Amino acid sequence: MSLIDPRAIVDPATRLADDVQIGPWSIIGPDVEIGEGTVIASHVIIKGPTRIGRHNRIYQFSSVGEDTPDLKYKGEPTRLVIGDHNVIREGVTIHRGTVQDRSETTIGNHNLIMAYAHIGHDSVIADHCILVNNTALAGHVHVGDWAILSGYTLVHQFCHIGAHSFSGMGTAIGKDVPAFVTVFGNPAEARSMNFEGMRRRGFSNEAVHALRSAYKTVYRKGLTVEAALAELAESALAFPEVAMFRDSIQASTRGITR
Repeated sequence: MSLIDPRAIVDPATRLADDVQIGPWSIIGPDVEIGEGTVIASHVIIKGPTRIGRHNRIYQFSSVGEDTPDLKYKGEPTRLVIGDHNVIREGVTIHRGTVQDRSETTIGNHNLIMAYAHIGHDSVIADHCILVNNTALAGHVHVGDWAILSGYTLVHQFCHIGAHSFSGMGTAIGKDVPAFVTVFGNPAEARSMNFEGMRRRGFSNEAVHALRSAYKTVYRKGLTVEAALAELAESALAFPEVAMFRDSIQASTRGITR
């Protein structure tokens, strides 16, 4: 029995693994590749060039791989690449890239993209991230591993969201968020570190203590960023977690949320 509902419209040029399931009234365009075990619900639109990996689940009314509305986009053949084991819930919109940047929007593995979230052109979502309902990422946003963006979080273009970071509900992010940092508010302000996330992921007590001290150095001592980074150099050598925190600050080009 076919795994493609007869009411779906699938372009003959689409490349599907044998066990891909496609629900009724979904439309799959040309230059789309979908890997094994992936399930496409009803009323989903997927446009190419788009590559979708293995064991993903895309729910109804999502629009995946559409052209970006960025005014610089003139119809160039840009891409969307999605990895494995992602869950993309109802009404999510994901746009392809632009030639002015990477020409590609990239989503990694094991991510949960909840209802009505938006991922703009040229954005990069790493692995194990959660974008809660109605989170919206402008173009060129990078989100690190294990980051959680709570509902209605807004992220300005070109912002970098560090690994293991967390945003509260309704946060408006206009600067980079360092790894492990928790931000809230409009505009976003740093409140603490994501200690609950660290606990769930099994970080050692020593690493958590070192990160707590590193946070105080950057956010509580009244130092310039440069002075704080210099003070963290020794701890970064002893703890890779502190090195990640320090590196995410050092790499910032927009300035960090403080």
